[in-house]
Amino acid sequence: MSSRITDPEQLKELLGIPFTPEQTACITAPPAPQVIVAGAGSGKTTVMAARVVWLVGTGQVAPEQVLGLTFTNKAAGELAERVRKALIAAGVTDPDAIDPDNPPGEPSISTYHAFAGRLLTEHGLRIGLEPTTRLLADATRYQLAARVLREAPGPYPALTRSFPTLVSDLLALDAELAEHLVRPEQLAEYDTGLLTALESARLSNAELRKIPETAEARRELLRLTRRYREAKKSRDLLDFGDQIALSAELALTRPEVGTILRDEFRVVLLDEYQDTSVAQRLLLSALFGSGPEGRTGHAVTAVGDPCQAIYGWRGASVANLDDFPLHFPHTDGTPATRYSLSENRRSGGRLLHLANGLAEPLRAMHEGVEALRPAPGAERDGIVRCALLRTHAEEIDWLADSIAHLVRTGKAPGEIAVLCRTAGDFPEIQSALVARDIPVEVVGLSGLLHLPEVADLVAVCEVLQDPGANASLVRLLTGPRWRIGPRDLALLGRRARLLVHRAAHGDDEDFDPDRRLAEAVEGIDPAEVISLADALDTFLESGGEEDDGLPFSAEARVRFARLAAELRDLRRSLADPLMDVLHRVLATTGLEVELSASPQALAARRRETLANFLDVAARFAAVDGDATLLAFLGFLRTAVQYEKGLDNALPGGENTVKVLTAHKSKGLEWDVVAVPGLIAGQFPSGQSRDAWTAQSKVLPHALRGDRATLPDVHSWDAKGLKAFKEEMKEHQHTEELRLGYVTFTRPRTLLLGSGHWWGPSQKKPRGPSGFLHALYEHCAAGHGEIEVWAEEPAENEENPALDGQAADRAWPLPLDDTALTRRRTAADTVLAHLEALATAGGVPDVYEALPDAPEPYDEPYDEPYDDGYDTPYDDAPFPDEAGIGAGDWDTLSTEPP
Repeated sequence: MSSRITDPEQLKELLGIPFTPEQTACITAPPAPQVIVAGAGSGKTTVMAARVVWLVGTGQVAPEQVLGLTFTNKAAGELAERVRKALIAAGVTDPDAIDPDNPPGEPSISTYHAFAGRLLTEHGLRIGLEPTTRLLADATRYQLAARVLREAPGPYPALTRSFPTLVSDLLALDAELAEHLVRPEQLAEYDTGLLTALESARLSNAELRKIPETAEARRELLRLTRRYREAKKSRDLLDFGDQIALSAELALTRPEVGTILRDEFRVVLLDEYQDTSVAQRLLLSALFGSGPEGRTGHAVTAVGDPCQAIYGWRGASVANLDDFPLHFPHTDGTPATRYSLSENRRSGGRLLHLANGLAEPLRAMHEGVEALRPAPGAERDGIVRCALLRTHAEEIDWLADSIAHLVRTGKAPGEIAVLCRTAGDFPEIQSALVARDIPVEVVGLSGLLHLPEVADLVAVCEVLQDPGANASLVRLLTGPRWRIGPRDLALLGRRARLLVHRAAHGDDEDFDPDRRLAEAVEGIDPAEVISLADALDTFLESGGEEDDGLPFSAEARVRFARLAAELRDLRRSLADPLMDVLHRVLATTGLEVELSASPQALAARRRETLANFLDVAARFAAVDGDATLLAFLGFLRTAVQYEKGLDNALPGGENTVKVLTAHKSKGLEWDVVAVPGLIAGQFPSGQSRDAWTAQSKVLPHALRGDRATLPDVHSWDAKGLKAFKEEMKEHQHTEELRLGYVTFTRPRTLLLGSGHWWGPSQKKPRGPSGFLHALYEHCAAGHGEIEVWAEEPAENEENPALDGQAADRAWPLPLDDTALTRRRTAADTVLAHLEALATAGGVPDVYEALPDAPEPYDEPYDEPYDDGYDTPYDDAPFPDEAGIGAGDWDTLSTEPP
């Protein structure tokens, strides 16, 4: 191919981009193995596109001989568009001078999974894979896993979790086996050996005794995983994990495939390489690196940043980027060349000063990582504003007021984002912004699931599907619609225990409602499950007049009976199509009608939220017409816990403030970024990732391909387990540092960071986290502003938020007095008219014609009843409005650990 570009200056002029010397070195490097450690905002996509132009324009490669791989369809589309426009801008391909008989080729740019799928389509027969094999969509995958669980003969005494959770666990274990190319026989052999070793160990505490229980549960889960794999094979189906695992097997065992691919693609670009799994690394290195035929020296360029490796909890291995030079050596065996990009053209210098300080420990861990530098002239740009408020409510108000001020002074809402460590505060943030007339969008399925209107809908569905879903039922019972107090709720838990013939705890003198409620909702052996739903049904069967002598209040008996009747009626429709079930739940609970009838702006936002959620459900059901509620709940559970390939939603193009989790912000940028919740234990999180010693769905570290980078248990005793836990905490701390680095490098001009002392229902103060302290010190050094910094509460001070928690809460929205008066007046007018007609003999008596139904939700429950418990029910450790744990249950986070 003839060359059209001869020197880097010509490339700069053609593309109109003033490349830095670092970028130029990466772009013009010879076609050989190289890894580019690209810091946040350093223009890695621009460099990749320009490298394609350079290699094509200088005649070293044809356009169709370039392969580019990245993770999402959106990223692949953006990279392809950048490359296409850059080739046209450089005059390498001229759309006006294309010969229709001999059109120019185009680079092949796709996702890693799409590339693996193509590989299996073209070469799968080499390993016995039938051409008729189809890729499983998420809906079908969950539906098939649910069917396998339903049809499994059992028994599985060690598997004590709910069915939707088991669906999620089964798929998680199957995925981990695939990601690390571990055969089921290897896992079975490992756990058998572990159980043998533990027989002679002194298991002196509950955590040690949990290990053999987990190993036994993992063996049973593995039996189900094998059945699931057999079900896939019998139907000629593959999922994404199978694609990568079989592609890696193909590349490792059939060297001729690598020869064909290297001849077809002379240049390979690997984007976001720090997020690749072990199986993906083995696939790529076997094809283009140190494969079965030896060192290829192929022209592979990997781009990534170990400081932004935030997906380790879902299978990614940052070691892939660190070890790239060894996995993709030159033909003479020398390691691949390592380049760095460190000039950030996104954020001002003062913002980068903060990010560099946080990332200092990370730079020491990874070779080739340099501190970020601002663009020339931007050294003093950017500002940080931080605040430590007294209460959680004050923090939300400060955040909303700050954003409202920015919007009213000219900042476009679409240039503002709120990034949270978890989705727990999404409802309050959304409500506060809507109250200030700020357009707002909650991004992603996991975010939707934390909003109260969706959380209520999902909670009803979980109770319908699983009578043991006690936590979901507690949410409904303690919510603003039914308003059951803690005393009656604890008595309900006691009746549930009596129903399974378990002894009650002591005398009434020893009555502890909080403790008994916690015991009632924790997971136990399903053969002895304490089901609050079963206890609820007793009020329907006998009006609650059981001879157990439990002193339920009269109001609670009525409400229990009404809810039980409602749930019983809804369960009759569980066999119906998924969308019919969801709409029936909405109609029966009245949630949709209540939102539609409200004139408030917040109601409009919540109607949109429900519509978005129903769209997700409709897409799920559309893939598999037989999709069940069980499969959908398993899908939602995984989406909330891990967002593992399920929730690819990105912020839309609307001019709205975006509210999303920090994990979803990677690769995005805004002018203004607000980060609330910088409190101790929350961000950075003190909760470690799922440990294989306690979670059956997690692959033991000894079997993982990245085991060298993970903690290990050196002895099966209290000392050994304690050391393992400490190492896991340190490992988690490093991952939180990476997440903080990603979060604080998203803004271009302004970063808002905040925290609080008193949570919405905590009895102990929280206080600022290490991240908020770092912001404070950064601002105190003259790089920003400390707007508020509340003093630490006194030792004996009580949470002021608890004083107002007995206040009435309306469902599903705060009542609009004017609208409520009009609705009641209209209702009275209609009823009076109908009654007059009935008296005149025109129509039957209206009250006889109407079916039995609960009273309107604001009657008779518009006042909390006295249940004899002298503490406001919000002070008890029940799930709160956001759908997550409150009080001492804050550790039950549903975000990535």
